[in-house]
Amino acid sequence: MDRAKRPVTALAGPYGHPLHPALVAVPIGAWIASIVFDVASHLVTDGRFLAEGSRWLIGLGVLGALAAASVGFLDLFAIPTGTRAFRVALVHMTLNLTATVVYAVGFVIRGDQPTAPVPAGPLILSAAALAALAVAGYLGGELAYRYGVRVADEATQATGYTQAIGSTQATGSTQATGFTKKEGS
Repeated sequence: MDRAKRPVTALAGPYGHPLHPALVAVPIGAWIASIVFDVASHLVTDGRFLAEGSRWLIGLGVLGALAAASVGFLDLFAIPTGTRAFRVALVHMTLNLTATVVYAVGFVIRGDQPTAPVPAGPLILSAAALAALAVAGYLGGELAYRYGVRVADEATQATGYTQAIGSTQATGSTQATGFTKKEGS
């Protein structure tokens, strides 16, 4: 179990603070914004700027996803094979890579001069990829919050709940957290 908490290499981020969760914000944000632009391109008179913006957001998301996948792959190496966490990680990875490929295809088929409003085909591709991304994100949450993959162990986490001797906080706070004051911290 402890093996899944430690980085395989420093490139994956330090112990208890992996890079993968931070990097996934780029593709998630870009792809959510792109579908908002796609829908908005149907609501304005000349939505070409929205269609073009959506295409570039998709491209940015693909690049961000490749960066996130690179360090996520390193995190996968930390999980013992044959475990439920490893199987969940494989499904998480597969869904994310599938979504990335679908978005890359969507980027290409939109062409250099996207039309507005965004046609149904690219819009459906984006919606399907976003649905896969949502399921993959849920599974990523399972990996971190249920199985503790690349999350600091409980003893390390507990140090954040200790109070310095002489603290002016209420004395009842140790009952709420379940942790006690630690000498010398």
